[in-house]
Amino acid sequence: MTDYNTQLIEQRRELHQWPEEGWTEFWTTSYIVKKLQAYGYEVLVGTKVINPEQVFGRNQKLVDLGIKNALERGADPKLIEEMGGYTGCVGVLDTGREGPTTAFRFDIDCVCVRETDDPAHKPNKEGFRSQHDGYMHACGHDTHASIGLTLAHWIADHKDQLKGKFKFVFQPAEEGVRGASAVAASGIVDDADFFFGSHISFMADSGEIVAAPYGLLCTSKYDVTFKGQPAHAGKEPNAGHNALAAACNAVVQMLGIPRHGGGMTRINIGTLRAGEGRNVIPSSAHMALEVRGETSSINDYMSEQVMNILEGISKGFGVSYEISQMGAAVDFTNDPELSELIAEVAKETEGVEKIIPDGNFGGSEDISILGRRVQQHGGKAAFFICGADRAAGHHQSTFDIDENALKTALGMYVGIAKKVNGI
Repeated sequence: MTDYNTQLIEQRRELHQWPEEGWTEFWTTSYIVKKLQAYGYEVLVGTKVINPEQVFGRNQKLVDLGIKNALERGADPKLIEEMGGYTGCVGVLDTGREGPTTAFRFDIDCVCVRETDDPAHKPNKEGFRSQHDGYMHACGHDTHASIGLTLAHWIADHKDQLKGKFKFVFQPAEEGVRGASAVAASGIVDDADFFFGSHISFMADSGEIVAAPYGLLCTSKYDVTFKGQPAHAGKEPNAGHNALAAACNAVVQMLGIPRHGGGMTRINIGTLRAGEGRNVIPSSAHMALEVRGETSSINDYMSEQVMNILEGISKGFGVSYEISQMGAAVDFTNDPELSELIAEVAKETEGVEKIIPDGNFGGSEDISILGRRVQQHGGKAAFFICGADRAAGHHQSTFDIDENALKTALGMYVGIAKKVNGI
């Protein structure tokens, strides 16, 4: 008899040791593909599940390094070649009996955070800390991937008790909301009658399920490069066009964008790097920023204000600029009947002590793009939270979670599969 609980923990800890940032998850993808194939799934990779035209924030140098690292860690060279430079995969299992197509999504990338050296930190105490310095599964995506793989194993083992088709979407590059657009644009979930995804912990503690989180904010992520003209800062400053000054003024103006009366808005300029030397008029500046809005129209308003500021700054400071979109997410609302189904399943799931009907998520998650895609093609979609006690907040170096929550999450997904695809 399969010990699914042991599998949950062992997989999570192995994945935790080898975190990979978005679009570089070649070892992680290889690990997942091999597991799915062993369970009898058809597994699709590369451009079968990724539309290159909708890829955001992919750095070819980091991709090449990710491939190199994966091969050094024992990834199958033929599989790496089949990926064609794109991470993520979709496992497909057809029960052979007529029924709905149900898709599940699990994200697989990590955060660029260095894991703490504190000896009291459980991954340090129990020997599964990150072996990739400067990178860490500090958002729980290692648990998401493990839950997905274990659910896939359970469904394969219980195929004779189920109907319809299952699709397991292991999505790259959720951090920075860079990956879902490319997966959605591939069309891989267009035939889904039902679509489910979740997040571990975040806004709920162990034993709690949030059936219908709201407040998934739309967002657009941008990289902006200003190009000016260098000059000697003492002898001939008038000959230069100061890209640093342009960028700084852009930051101030962007932070002053009037907030929208129709709902929540956010803007953040996370990085600003500029200049070549103390006595040189800065000829280049690079900034990374994001806007968010409660709805698509509010997010569009914020983006439009950013574009207006960039245009004005360019003219005022005599610099040019280039802007690239690096990520995106949309607002999303569960189909009510699926929120009700999630609450019903929670009542029957071991480990669930409290069912919270809804709650303010207050951030962005690019599962929204996949969920919206399913809804636009006539399917129903839902996102829920499986609570877990945590040692620290998400994206922090001391982040860790109560691993018992993985069993609860698996129980939720098994219950969903039985409700939706049970014979």
